Amino acid sequence: MTLIYGHRGAKGEAPENTLVSFRKCLEHGVTRCELDLHLSRDGELMVIHDPTLKRTTGRRGKVAEHSAEELRSYDARLGGPGWPQPTPIPTLAELFEQCPFEHWQLEVKSASRERASRTVKAIHALTERYGLADKVTVTSSSRVVLRALRHWAPELSRGLVAEYAWLDPLKVAKQYDCDLLALNWTLCTPERLLKAQQQGLHVSVWTVNEPALMRRLADFGADSVITDFPGLAVETLGLA
Repeated sequence: MTLIYGHRGAKGEAPENTLVSFRKCLEHGVTRCELDLHLSRDGELMVIHDPTLKRTTGRRGKVAEHSAEELRSYDARLGGPGWPQPTPIPTLAELFEQCPFEHWQLEVKSASRERASRTVKAIHALTERYGLADKVTVTSSSRVVLRALRHWAPELSRGLVAEYAWLDPLKVAKQYDCDLLALNWTLCTPERLLKAQQQGLHVSVWTVNEPALMRRLADFGADSVITDFPGLAVETLGLA
């Protein structure tokens, strides 16, 4: 059975990476989600995709230049489906407290070595505090981040995000002892999928929004799909 992950909550139905988006995902009965993390100026894990604020809030500057309190006051509903009320940028702690997901894919973008270490340590501390270490896989396309994960949080599950085929994703995943491969759907051939699964990897394919593609990947045997439309995925594939 192919599992369903809500992409940034339910990105196609509500403003991405906001509390309303994750609640929308849960309303569909989808209890797995994928989200993105950046550190605030004061070291809080903020749930936002871009390193800058412009696209989702219309504000200038980088996430890292603002305090968590400031970021939580910004309305992040720009550029997504229309939404009647303001939707603030949440902290990961807020999501852990308010959204009972069974599994979380937490993506960390490329970062300097120092920043990667700080981010990984913050994730480790928060998952420990909320007792969620066994319900989290931290993913990244960055070797710097994967290296930091192996060093600072070896007990947390790791995943490689693979968007391009110029590096053999299976080789890189093995090199960093990953449990999960988050694979761009354009790279998901039956041969690569089978080879990854034989290597012991859970293969999570993104971003899958068309019913025909959902069905095709399920037929291939993909372990999970990451979608902007979790409600549509439930209609198409059913729930595990």
